[in-house]
Amino acid sequence: MKTDPILDEIRRIRDEHAKAFNYDLDAICEDHRRHTAELKKQGWKFVKLPRRRRINAKAA
Repeated sequence: MKTDPILDEIRRIRDEHAKAFNYDLDAICEDHRRHTAELKKQGWKFVKLPRRRRINAKAA
């Protein structure tokens, strides 16, 4: 099976990022929140999307 070099690069970068935080999801999320807060202080704007309504599968 032929591999896609773009996907390989994305996977490599994603793995390097996770490895930098010892694959700790809490640490990755905290870093993301910290980085987002820094960008907001610099004046960056972020879109806040409305929450999606959950679809009740049993009612359908």
